[in-house]
Amino acid sequence: MQETPSKRTPFLARFFTLFAGLTLGSAVVAATPPAIDPTPHVALKTNLGEIVLELDQEKAPKSVANFLQYVKSGYYKGTVFHRVIDGFMIQGGGFDKNMKQKATKAPIKNEAQNGLQNVTYSVAMARTGDPNSATAQFFINVNNNAALDYPGRDGFGYAVFGKVVSGMDVVDKIKAVPVADKGPFENVPVTPVVIESATLLKTAPAKL
Repeated sequence: MQETPSKRTPFLARFFTLFAGLTLGSAVVAATPPAIDPTPHVALKTNLGEIVLELDQEKAPKSVANFLQYVKSGYYKGTVFHRVIDGFMIQGGGFDKNMKQKATKAPIKNEAQNGLQNVTYSVAMARTGDPNSATAQFFINVNNNAALDYPGRDGFGYAVFGKVVSGMDVVDKIKAVPVADKGPFENVPVTPVVIESATLLKTAPAKL
């Protein structure tokens, strides 16, 4: 015997369709990704102490994303500050303590036009003469190096993407270590200054 359609069916169909739509809408809202932290913090633990960096994701998105990729992959563990020039900057993130260079990801676009300046304790991307050659290496300015700001002497400048917010005393220790030439490299610390770990902090340190 064929069932007779109920007069309530259209109403129920509309009700359940609406309910399903509301449920789907709730799911979409729930799936919205969390807001991106505009100023992520990274702790660099070295054999001379810890340095905490605050990164500027808004003004240097490519540089920050690139740096965080290396941080999260553990790339910086065991690398050194291989070039130290007191009165100028300390550079690291590309060599191990035997001065063997590590392989990197593809280079990124220069963001030196972002308005951030190479002032004391700012952190910037190191590069070759090619303005768009920055990969893993970075440097911390230990002086106000306006000559490195955009446009600089080469028309491009060096992209700042953050600053030191804790551990300035550690930076000061590093800039003062004895250096010497090592093979083709100049201004290499006599005793390696090793980055033992680089960690993305879940929250900014309370003292900040």
